[in-house]
Order: sequence, then structure tokens, then C-alpha cells
Amino acid sequence: MNPPEIESSRLLLVEDDPNDVELIRLALETGGLAAPMDVVNDGEAALNYLLGEALDNSLDDASQSAAARPLPRFVLLDLKLPRINGIQLLQRLRSHPRTRRLVIVVMSSSQEDPDLNACYDLGINSYIVKPQDFQQFSDAVQQISHYWMQLNCPPLPTPLPS
Repeated sequence: MNPPEIESSRLLLVEDDPNDVELIRLALETGGLAAPMDVVNDGEAALNYLLGEALDNSLDDASQSAAARPLPRFVLLDLKLPRINGIQLLQRLRSHPRTRRLVIVVMSSSQEDPDLNACYDLGINSYIVKPQDFQQFSDAVQQISHYWMQLNCPPLPTPLPS
């Protein structure tokens, strides 16, 4: 089986706060970095999007096709999510061959050492604490997007077992 493809211009935002979603969208548009962005608002929806996994194991047509869908260039992940929190999501993604090398950037309001350490132990690529000031938030989103979408060379996908 071939490794999953990466759609080099797409990012996945995993964020449950609609205000933060809009601020991120606005920051990307203002910065001229308006790449295609898919948004899911909980950890279960992120699993469905990336792996086609549902908590109740009842897969619909959209989630069944997740394995055929290219992966996003990177995932911007909040930790405080409903249904499956960000750390639980990271555990699942890093244990799956399809997403083991997927670039994941955590952007969370949490400044707690256990969250930071758990995320790095699970192999995240970067951890950013959400700035409270709008301009700093916007600048951070633009810098994150510029680096991970334009400057960084993403890892090659892990070949899936045959």
C-alpha cells in the first residue's frame, strides 16, 4: 500500500471556540496566507477527518473515505476539546501509521507544564501558548502558517503496511 499523500496547501484546524476559528481565519486572510483550511471542533471529528475512526465504530461514507483523502500539510490543534481532548487525540494520531509523521502544532491557552510535556512526549512539532492580545494572536497565527506552510519541509509520510 502506498503512503498517504499530503495536500501541501491545506491545513486542518482542530478548535472548538468559534471566536478563535474566526480570528485564525481572519489572521490568515489579512496576512495573505489564506490556504484552504478545514475546521473540526472536537477530537472525535479530527479522528474521523484524518483516520476515518468514530467512537462508536459506525463509519459513514465521509469517514470511510478519510484513508483515501490526502493529509493536510499540518494540523493546528487546541488541547481543550470536547469528546476527545487534544492529548488523547495526539496519542491516537501518533500510534497510527497514517499520521505518525503528520506535522502537528499545538496552539492552546494552557501554560501547564504537564500539558506541555505530554504533548512533546507524544511527538508534536511545536507548542504555542495562545496570546490574549488580538494583534499578537494574529501575528502568531501568520508566523505559524508561514513557517509550516511555506518554509518547513514536511516529513515524508510513513509507508502504510501492505
